Amino acid sequence: MADTVISVMRLGGGDVDRRQFLAASAATGLAALDLPDAEAVTRRANRPGPVGVGMGEVSAVRTMTTTLGNAASELGGGHARHLAVRYLTVDVNRWLDGRYTETVGRELFAATSELVHLIGWMARDEGNQGLSQKYHLHSYSLAAEAGANELAATALRGLADQAIDLGQIPTAVRLAEACEQRGRKLTNPKALAYYRNTLARAAAADGDRTTAAELLTLAQTAIENAPALPGQSWASHYSHGRWAHEAGMIHAKLGDLATAEEHLHLALDIHGLDRKRTRAIVLADLGHVQLKRGNTTQALATWHDFLTCADGVQSVRINDGLANIAARLPAITHSPQAQLLTERIAASATQPMGSS
Repeated sequence: MADTVISVMRLGGGDVDRRQFLAASAATGLAALDLPDAEAVTRRANRPGPVGVGMGEVSAVRTMTTTLGNAASELGGGHARHLAVRYLTVDVNRWLDGRYTETVGRELFAATSELVHLIGWMARDEGNQGLSQKYHLHSYSLAAEAGANELAATALRGLADQAIDLGQIPTAVRLAEACEQRGRKLTNPKALAYYRNTLARAAAADGDRTTAAELLTLAQTAIENAPALPGQSWASHYSHGRWAHEAGMIHAKLGDLATAEEHLHLALDIHGLDRKRTRAIVLADLGHVQLKRGNTTQALATWHDFLTCADGVQSVRINDGLANIAARLPAITHSPQAQLLTERIAASATQPMGSS
């Protein structure tokens, strides 16, 4: 069995100067469901190494992951991914090859899983789906080897969510089922809502309205029992606002546009969403729902807010939002607001990426 640490460092080493995009495949995503290497941490623990490692180094990895994640949530995954990769392949690699107890080793593997998951999210937000998939696969392996169920489920969630976007629906359903099943071992209500919404989204994409509706209800029950403030665990950062956004888009997929719009307003107006990137994505989605409901004036106003919020954000989700809006505007005739929006989108396309 290949050593996960060696494998992910090779991936990171090639990523530093990578110039080509990697293709994502259903087979790669499903590879996450293979049995993890249960002895990986044990083999590395209590062996000679160049540097002693304790919980201080583990805390450093988590602090850096939080800092990089906050920047990416605000400005998009394109801003700091290579910094995150270099931190992984230089500092974290040195600690993984160091001296530590099995207890510290499991925490170090778990912290590394969080960092690798973040890098995968960043790569996906840049549009490199294949590279993202490989990082999420390694994140899952590291988490499973550390015995960290929540992190392992979160990595599966990332793979499932990506498979939906790529149209690999049977793969998405299988990964989402595995994610939700692993999540059942947890008591954290935010984690339960996170993983149940993932399976609901996959089921809706598969046309399984019964399962989607059932999981939406279970997810809502869980989030309603969750504390508003974020906790320390990885899935505890799944906010009420993110739940409302995702639930809204699942309702839209199921054809319930009124409930979808209600949830999107809930995400924006009641539960905040203070990150520029996240708020912009919700505004783009809300405009589409409003347009489908025949509320053209509201949709155009919402899309103007989207453009203002998206300024300076480097994200494929933002680029897709711009393209989708631009594709719908020609059908809205005799509207000064639509014409102004068209001009604003054209102007933004001539600016350098990330300019403000």
